[in-house]
Formats: sequence, C-alpha cells, structure tokens
Amino acid sequence: MLERFLFLAAILLSSLTGYTQQPDTLFSKLDSLELRGDSGINTDPTAYNKATKLTPRVYFTLLGSNFKQLANTPFHLQRKEWSKVGVFAIVAGGVAAVNRPVNRFAIKLANENKPVAEVSKFVTNFGGLYEVYTLACLYTYGLIFKTEKEKTTTLLASQAYIMAGAVQVVTKFVTGAQRPNYYNSATGKNSYTFHGPFHRFKSNKTGESLGREAYSSFPSGHTTAAFAAATVFAIEYRQKPIIPLLSYSTATLIGLSRLTENKHWATDVLVGAALGYLSGKQVVNNYHRYSKLRQPAKNRGGEVSFNATYFNGHIQPQLTYKF
Repeated sequence: MLERFLFLAAILLSSLTGYTQQPDTLFSKLDSLELRGDSGINTDPTAYNKATKLTPRVYFTLLGSNFKQLANTPFHLQRKEWSKVGVFAIVAGGVAAVNRPVNRFAIKLANENKPVAEVSKFVTNFGGLYEVYTLACLYTYGLIFKTEKEKTTTLLASQAYIMAGAVQVVTKFVTGAQRPNYYNSATGKNSYTFHGPFHRFKSNKTGESLGREAYSSFPSGHTTAAFAAATVFAIEYRQKPIIPLLSYSTATLIGLSRLTENKHWATDVLVGAALGYLSGKQVVNNYHRYSKLRQPAKNRGGEVSFNATYFNGHIQPQLTYKF
C-alpha cells in the first residue's frame, strides 16, 4: 500500500513541476481565492460543464493544491477554529480513556452474534477495494449517461480517497500505534500504545521482526477513506438529504466494523473519521474555487469606453457601449 502512494507522489510531483514555474498559474490562483464554508459552493448541475471539466491536467493540479493547502492549514487557523481543535482533542482523549472496554465489548459482540460477525466482515471489506470499485461504477454511469456532475463528483471522491490514504499512511508511520489484535506474548493482553516511527523495524527477543502491521493502528485507514469519499458526496448532493444520510451512514458502519473486526481502537476510528471529513471538505472547496475561476463573468448591465479616431483629417471622439 505504501509503495502505491509513493508512486502516486512521484506522479504528483512531476505534474506540479510545470505549474509552479509560472507565477500566474491556476495553482497560485487557487491559493489566493477564499472559499470558506458551503455558501460559495454551487452544486447546480449546470455548474458542471466544459469550462469546469476535470481534465487530467486540472485533476493533478487540484490534487497538488489540495496537499499544499492541507499542509498549510495549521498556519492559517483562526482562534475560533483552534478552539474547535481543542474541543476535539478533549473528546478524543475521553474516547481514548474507554478504548479497552469498548474493544472488549466489540469483540464479545462479534463472537456471540454470528449475523453481526458476517455483516461486519462484509462492511469492512466494502471499506477497502470494494469502495474503489463503487467509485469506478459511478464514474462509468456518468460516462454512459453523459452526466457531468456525476463524473466530476466521482473524480473528486477519488481525490479525497487519495488524500485520505496519504494522510493516514504518514500518520500511521509517525505514531506507530499498536493494534488491538496484537497481544503481548508474556501478559496475553493488548494495549493502546504509541511506539513512534521506528519501532516496527525492531525485533523481539526471539529475533523475529515485529512488522509494520501490528503498529499501524492510528488512525483507521478504512474509516479515513470512507469519510473522505462520503463527505464529497454529502456536500455535492446536499439538496438531496438521502445522499448525505446514506453516505455518512455507510462510512460510520465501516468505522464500526473496524472495531468488531478487532483491527482498531475507538480513538483510531474517531480520528480517522475527522481526517476523512477534513480531506473531503478540502477537495470539494478547492474544486469550487476552480469552478468559480472558470465560470463566465456575470453580465453587469453594459460597459462604457471612450477613445478617439482619426478620420479624413480630423480627430473624432468615439463612445462605445458594450451590452
């Protein structure tokens, strides 16, 4: 999985080289255009047209801009936004305090209820490659029926999916959090412990490599990706309440399945959901910045210009009115 993202990063960097060399590019314009909240988002189907189409060039430009803006976000947060971060940190800390009992409850629920275990297995699989297949099907639908909004939304969801994947891979590596299904051979217990980035390369007393999988718990990658894609669809189709409901419900079930599958702690799921939401919102907002730049200017009721012309030996004033 990590190799895939490294390959993607290489493509991304190569695609950005040409854009960053020119001062007045789409890349720089996106950074200068503010779009906070959902008030500036036009999700009417007519807003998705040839002018705002996501060509490969535009797709990777927006993707690179997304990564840049996401990385710079902490440096541009206002006091009100930092207060929200603080509240979330307190909530996450409270959830961390009950990680062990939640983990025991989830395991017991899956072990004692066969239907729950079966549904959990299906849902958790849907949060992996199955979700990619779903996005591919939705894009194919847009191609067949020539619906630009469906194609654009699916491509935006794929951007959010990529961003979420990159964010969770980096975070997993840095934190080295221990998964709940890794039990200490001496005590027979699991623990929610952050070992740091290099613990996975160490070996235990028997010389056996600890491996990266046991120490890649934080955050939940499945949950991060699911909420990233769900947020894109929820915002783009906010006029249809059933779409946000289905999107976030599916993402929530995927997150809960990671608990019943004993792959993640509750805190991993909570933080993954938050990262996914932020990734999806970043992608949507940035696309609508691009859309705002590409939409034709509104008719302002006419423009008046003055100039002079030389005709038959005389200078004549000229007034021009453009409707």
